[in-house]
Amino acid sequence: MSRRRPINVEIYPRKNEPIERTIKRFSKKIKKERIIEEFKENMYYEKPSEAKKRIAKRRKNTIDRLKEKEETT
Repeated sequence: MSRRRPINVEIYPRKNEPIERTIKRFSKKIKKERIIEEFKENMYYEKPSEAKKRIAKRRKNTIDRLKEKEETT
């Protein structure tokens, strides 16, 4: 279930941008690409049945969140 793809995240500092802001942009990009989460998931072996349960749970939570958002609007 894991995606094997190269991890290429490049951030170049913008003109007159503080280094803290550059680091923050880098952190956001890593979170968006799910690099840290994939690394943590692959630290230990996960049985296929457990992986399916985790994916189904994530999918259900996403659907519930979208339904709740749809109901409020």
